[in-house]
Amino acid sequence: METVSENKCFGGVQGVYSHASSVCACDMTFGLFLPEEAQDGPVPLLWYLSGLTCTHENAMVKAGAQSWAAEHGIALVFPDTSPRGDHVADDDAYDLGKGAGFYVNATQDPWAPNYRMWDYIADELPGLIMNNFAVDHERQSISGHSMGGHGALTLAMGLEGRFRSVSAFAPIAHPTSADWGRKQLSAYLGADEGTWSRHDATLMMREKGFDGPILIDTGASDQFIELLKPEALAQAMAARRQQGIHRLQPGYDHSYFFVSTFMEDHIAFHADALYA
Repeated sequence: METVSENKCFGGVQGVYSHASSVCACDMTFGLFLPEEAQDGPVPLLWYLSGLTCTHENAMVKAGAQSWAAEHGIALVFPDTSPRGDHVADDDAYDLGKGAGFYVNATQDPWAPNYRMWDYIADELPGLIMNNFAVDHERQSISGHSMGGHGALTLAMGLEGRFRSVSAFAPIAHPTSADWGRKQLSAYLGADEGTWSRHDATLMMREKGFDGPILIDTGASDQFIELLKPEALAQAMAARRQQGIHRLQPGYDHSYFFVSTFMEDHIAFHADALYA
């Protein structure tokens, strides 16, 4: 692992690190904010998964998360959204290929050799962070925006017992029934839709739910709301009587102005679970 940069930030350190990923067969980069309390011992960890076209940097510089994480003594990790490198398969469209890994393990060519973002987020990157930084592997929560909200919800329900809480900003909530989902799942996983269900938060909520609290915010004026399908996930949560809060925020769109507005709420929500 190499240190790309480290900057003092709200009493802690905002770092950027790169490493050779055996899972993705390329070099990967991630951001990690450690609050001041990490100097004295392991601190809780909140994962933040970003959306389409993003790298590790977007949320790290735009979401305003570090100030609230420092207030609660929580570390933040900002992974990349896909494998990177000249040898990595890509597509001319913004919503497939680099920057659009969708947090799945691809089984189809040309994506299969590198696009293994589920294993990267679930196994490889946690191991690297736990072995090198003062974070508590027993106190983890997860959040994300758009495609990253999709990833946060499916990872939280798919990795039972890993995360104490999950939240999402404008998640792609029912990808098997939307153009943001069917296109990518068919490309990465193939035509058998039976392999898609574990990557659809609405279907997973219907099947198993999440053993913990959920917070979801979506802008009522989100320009992509027809692709996100928040109503499908809300209905699935209600039918399961899932512990959770699902909010439509009047006037807000899909941007980081929306994310940063409600970031304080989300980090306080996770702090309650992480310190319970």
